[in-house]
Amino acid sequence: MTSPKPPRQIFIQGITRDGRTFRPSDWAERLAGALSSFRPGGAKTGPGSHIGYSPLCVPRVINGVKCVIVSEELRRIEPMAWDFVVNFARDNDLQTTEACLLPDQPPLR
Repeated sequence: MTSPKPPRQIFIQGITRDGRTFRPSDWAERLAGALSSFRPGGAKTGPGSHIGYSPLCVPRVINGVKCVIVSEELRRIEPMAWDFVVNFARDNDLQTTEACLLPDQPPLR
């Protein structure tokens, strides 16, 4: 029996196709914040439940470039949210890449 393929991830980079840095500077945090309630198993409730990003849509800085990493799992959970982020990237002419973020590994010794 083969294990299921992990979901792909789309990296939305804060650089337009013509090489300009996308503004405003907090765009990644805003985009990920707008999708913070989309979580595996549904939205969390209770005190502090509104704080934090969804594991399906997280802001990161990679090689000095602001990015939002969106898991394809979002498409299964909420197709309209997936369409929103994909259209956001397209409408703002942002560079995107399909990849898989590797978990942090301890240094080799």
